[in-house]
Amino acid sequence: MTGPGNTRTAAGTAGAPLTGLRVLDLATLFAGPLAATMLGDFGAEVIKVEHPSRPDPSRGHGPSKNGVGLWWKLLGRNKRAITLDLSRPGGRATLLRLAAGADVIIENFRPGTLEKWDLGWEELSAANPRLVLTRVTGFGQFGPYAHRPGFGTLAEAMSGFAALTGEPDAPPTLPPFGLADSIAALATSYAVMTALAARDRTGEGQVVDMAIIEPILTVLGPQPLWYDQLGYVQERTGNRSANNAPRNTYRTADGTWVAVSTSAQSVAERVVRLVGRPDLIDEPWFVTGAGRAAHADVLDTAVGTWIAARSRTDVLAAFEKAEAAVAPVQDVRDVLTDPQYQALDTVTTVDDPELGPIRMQNVLFRLSATPGAIRWSGRPHGADTEAVLTELGLTPADLEALRTEGVL
Repeated sequence: MTGPGNTRTAAGTAGAPLTGLRVLDLATLFAGPLAATMLGDFGAEVIKVEHPSRPDPSRGHGPSKNGVGLWWKLLGRNKRAITLDLSRPGGRATLLRLAAGADVIIENFRPGTLEKWDLGWEELSAANPRLVLTRVTGFGQFGPYAHRPGFGTLAEAMSGFAALTGEPDAPPTLPPFGLADSIAALATSYAVMTALAARDRTGEGQVVDMAIIEPILTVLGPQPLWYDQLGYVQERTGNRSANNAPRNTYRTADGTWVAVSTSAQSVAERVVRLVGRPDLIDEPWFVTGAGRAAHADVLDTAVGTWIAARSRTDVLAAFEKAEAAVAPVQDVRDVLTDPQYQALDTVTTVDDPELGPIRMQNVLFRLSATPGAIRWSGRPHGADTEAVLTELGLTPADLEALRTEGVL
């Protein structure tokens, strides 16, 4: 069986599953825009709408090269970039014209902001009854926290993620990247497609209310159920698991690290046989994951001592031969040379007009018949304003009037 291979970086949208879908991306930093990126990767026409003097902060977030923000090249890919000041009458009128021909709007203003500009659901749905308005905020559209500024970091703290992360005797740990935002982006793209599927049946659009604090809570597993039924509160265990062992990171003889997982009983048995401790299999506690977790010190000593005497190459080869689960702990340099990632084309090269060839993550998954593609990287601020608005029917005089008003 052959897969789509490098067709994920093909030039056009012909055959892409979301071809014909138009998305207006009004959101900033990071969940909403990333959801729009995911839709654009599979053929949707995404129009990024930014303020003329306050662009999406991701353009200046993190490292840059030659004054060009690198994060934006990833987040802005497959999007046409235009500017509109939505708070001005001309901006409002232009957005309503765009909305009339759109399928989806993604926004992340604080609740009430669009309504203040007379661009709420009532006005937008009147312009286009089939529109799906997707509202991505920290805390949702209602409730006591709805009007607070919300960021992924707050979701990582509130959801219980930080309380679970880190060593037992160390402070709660926040991730050094946008974890909650990225999870919310995945959930948002799913929510959009769900709403569009409903529209196919009913002919009517609707509002999607996505609170960033919720998807991350979902991926943390059955903690509310455990507490509700048992009063059980999961605690920080570092790299260990309360459900199985050995499960940890281990240092090799050449100073690198590997991660070992034994979620399956058969794999746990293979690991202890490999490290020369088959006697542990006969222990009464070894037959369950919880039992092994309760004896993690014994198992970590056995596995850690064996790994510490060998190079990472030898460890990985031995584990593979034994059909035991192991992976190297890699940083981005290792990722870019990893043969499995290379085979999947997970990090691919894109030609960028400003920077030349650049490498970034490829589209999220492979479809054998209708693959997605990176058609272009993030465009300069407002680069497509004139083209998009001309396609909308605005004349040069209209554009000049909007410039005079300060809308563009």
